[in-house]
Order: sequence, then structure tokens, then C-alpha cells
Amino acid sequence: MRTGSSVSEVFRVALRLGLTSFGGPIAHLGYFRREYVERRHWLDEHAFADLVALSQSLPGPASSQLGIAIGTRRAGMLGGLVAWLGFTLPSAIALVLFGLFTASVDLSAAGWVHGLKIAAVAVVAQAVYAMARTLTPDWSRRAVAILAAVVALAWSTPFASSSSRPSRTGTSCAARSAFGGP
Repeated sequence: MRTGSSVSEVFRVALRLGLTSFGGPIAHLGYFRREYVERRHWLDEHAFADLVALSQSLPGPASSQLGIAIGTRRAGMLGGLVAWLGFTLPSAIALVLFGLFTASVDLSAAGWVHGLKIAAVAVVAQAVYAMARTLTPDWSRRAVAILAAVVALAWSTPFASSSSRPSRTGTSCAARSAFGGP
């Protein structure tokens, strides 16, 4: 572990990632791998995979936790703090500004929002593919990953139509319409 100039280095790298990373936590893991493992060699693949597993097992956003862990590993507790600030602050500021901008605007039909959604899917898919090559090098691990993906998709995919789901009050849409409700 280094200190001093490493703290500023951790902040600069985390800030650059915070300003340029796009696509959500899974995509961020791909950006982190590229930056910290491939480009800067701060971690090897095994250490990165261990930190990803640890971050995934904790509640909260895995990408932020991973950034904090890498910063802490690189420059101690202060490194973890500046990694969190550098990575999180740009997104928080952008989110507040975007919220203020869109508070009075209807963006449901905006073409650029649809384009951002498509770009986000592509970024996440690329990150998952890159991590899959490294984190599942043999068929036994691939099988576990595929099984986990199938279970996650089956769990999150709605099997019932939206009209039969209970509302907040516990009455289904179908029941309300059958009895003359909205």
C-alpha cells in the first residue's frame, strides 16, 4: 500500500471513471476491470474477481463498493474515501442537474432518451461479455453462471399479466373493473 501521491492518483483515476463511466453498476465493473487490471495493473485478475465477489455480496451498489475497495487497497482508508468521492460525486451532481432540468419536461417520447437506453444495453452487454471470458474460464463455472442467469430471469420475469397483479390496496385490476372500478 502506498500513500501520499497515491491518494491523489486514486482520486484522479476515480474522478475520470466517474465522469466517463456509463451504463450502471455492471458496466462500471467492466470499466474498472479495464482501468485497474488491464491498464494500470493495480490488481491482477484473481484479486479483481475476489473484490467483485465481495462487493456483490454486500448490500448496495457493487460498483461503488468495488471502487472503494480498490482505492483502500491502493492508498489506505483515505484512498477508499477519495475513490468513492471521485467516482460518485460526478454522478450525483449530474443526477441533481438532470432532475432539475427534467422536472417540468415530459421526456417519455424523446428520441435521445431511447438512444441512451439502447447505448446502455450495449455497454452492459459488452461489460458482461468481457467479465464472462475472465471470470468463467471453464465449463463448470459457465454452467453455474448460466444457471444463475436463468434463475434470475425467471424470478424477475412477470409470468402473470399486469391486469391480474394486485394493486397497492390488494385489489387486482381485473377485480376492480369487474365491480365497476377504474
